[in-house]
Amino acid sequence: MDAEESRVEYDPTDPTPPAREPPYRSTAPQSHYTSGQVATGLAIMLLGVVIVVGLTLALA
Repeated sequence: MDAEESRVEYDPTDPTPPAREPPYRSTAPQSHYTSGQVATGLAIMLLGVVIVVGLTLALA
């Protein structure tokens, strides 16, 4: 079935809804992260928190 054939015709001037629901949209699946990528992200986040808290305490 072609994407154009699966679409329900829509007329904005007609207040009645289409006879059937439009097909569900599908999106690309979330890619998997490796443990190394998660650890790198966590380290960068912790460094950012330390910098923000440290600057706040230093300037207070």
